[in-house]
Amino acid sequence: MTNKDISLIYVWDAYCGWCYGFSNSLRTFHQNHLELPIEVLSGGLFIDDRSQAMAAYPHIPEANKRIAQLTGAEFGAPYNKLVNDGTFIMDSEAAAIGFSALRSLAPEQAVNLAAAMQRAFYYEGKSLSDIQTYQDIAKQLNLDEQKVIDRIINPETRDLVQQEFVAASNLGARSYPTLFLKKDNTLYPLGGGAMTADKLEENYAQLI
Repeated sequence: MTNKDISLIYVWDAYCGWCYGFSNSLRTFHQNHLELPIEVLSGGLFIDDRSQAMAAYPHIPEANKRIAQLTGAEFGAPYNKLVNDGTFIMDSEAAAIGFSALRSLAPEQAVNLAAAMQRAFYYEGKSLSDIQTYQDIAKQLNLDEQKVIDRIINPETRDLVQQEFVAASNLGARSYPTLFLKKDNTLYPLGGGAMTADKLEENYAQLI
């Protein structure tokens, strides 16, 4: 079997704390398997009537404690201030539009772009609805800031994101994060949640 027969699909949401916790495991596994193409899709966790202020989700503080305990993820003081205040509105569509804009300029960096967005929110407390956040990420990763802005404000990007939400759902991703292995056009769940990179390696070895 050649590497062309195998690829990865990662379904995440920028406002998903468990995705933030899974980020290091995913990046480690990805670095160990650069021969595997990876497609990163936004799932749309907080869209439509679920796009609400953080106070509407009272489980978040306890979930964050558990995520930190199980994965070692660090939540920054500016982010914790947002949680305590409770008025910040999580809008996964806006975040997915920003991610789509960044990814369009550097698809091979999709995993790192997702991680940069998560750090911006969960550590630095920046809004993923704010164009400035994406300008900052573009600058960090040597991407064209103006092209990122142009992609964000282009109505076509929103249409692409809506299609992406449907595509992610059609894959069968019912929770985030979900990492799939695609082998011979069949999808196999590879990992998610608090899974370590070592466990991902173990699952991968069994599947191939």
